[in-house]
Amino acid sequence: MSDPDGFLRRVAQYRDWLLVNHFSEATAESKGKYLKYLIAWCQDRGITRPVEVTRQVLERYQGYLYHRVKENGEPLSITSQRNHLTSLKSFFAWMARSNYALYNPASEIPIPRLSRRLPKHVLSVQEVERVLALADPKMPLGIRDRALLETLYSTGLRRMELVALKLFDVDHDRGTLTVREGKGRKQRTVPIGDRALKWVDKYLREVRPTLIVPPDEGWLFLTHHGGPFEKSSLTEMVRVYVNRAELGKKGAVHLFRHSCATLMLEGGADVRYVQALLGHSKLETTQLYTHVSIRKLKEIHSACHPARLRTKVPEPR
Repeated sequence: MSDPDGFLRRVAQYRDWLLVNHFSEATAESKGKYLKYLIAWCQDRGITRPVEVTRQVLERYQGYLYHRVKENGEPLSITSQRNHLTSLKSFFAWMARSNYALYNPASEIPIPRLSRRLPKHVLSVQEVERVLALADPKMPLGIRDRALLETLYSTGLRRMELVALKLFDVDHDRGTLTVREGKGRKQRTVPIGDRALKWVDKYLREVRPTLIVPPDEGWLFLTHHGGPFEKSSLTEMVRVYVNRAELGKKGAVHLFRHSCATLMLEGGADVRYVQALLGHSKLETTQLYTHVSIRKLKEIHSACHPARLRTKVPEPR
């Protein structure tokens, strides 16, 4: 930090700029994390200031990311490579706009195209119910866990969105949740089903008061330590329930999000309604789930395809 033009000072200034311009703390933290890798890579090559970075340097760094192997022996995913590159592109664009650099060396660096992959696992209604039933209603934390899982299933919230929920975000009369910390800091209101709301009410009456550690900051879901969930601890809690159900499927919070969207579409919901529920900015993102809804297509195929109408199916020769 002693060098006013060094990487550490400029990244700290960039992080402050993000926060001042109302980017979320999570966004600032994420970009800073990816830039640390660039800083370390550059310092190993004697580059200590951002102004010393050229397009050729960044092209070499992009090649390094492509060939980099993680500790488990696997290469970086395309998503991870994109996160590294988009972070450095936004940083150098800020450098140029702020007149800390004469030009933006990252302006022509291409971002690898991200293929839209279908969710690997989606739960059926019966499988979701099997997971939910594992939360023990005779135990205080079992009631909390059931309320939390029911909320995920009913609303399809992202992990960070659920962690950020506060008491005043639940409208018990209207049966809605207000998501104030959505992706891109977009706020939206989503419905929460009657069953999920009843479990939340039960948790608020019987369990939450016993978990509070003063001062009460109003977080909706509390851990046994009395504070809000961390993203990692929430993921682990949900994953434990999914694994205990022995469904042969892996996942945690996003598994419930995928399942909520897919089952809604299979139940006849309009894709634009599901888009609003999930908080997707682009319809194409939501339409991905229409390809997962194969069970409904299978039912229609079996009912309507002419071959299905045969009274006797001939044996294949």
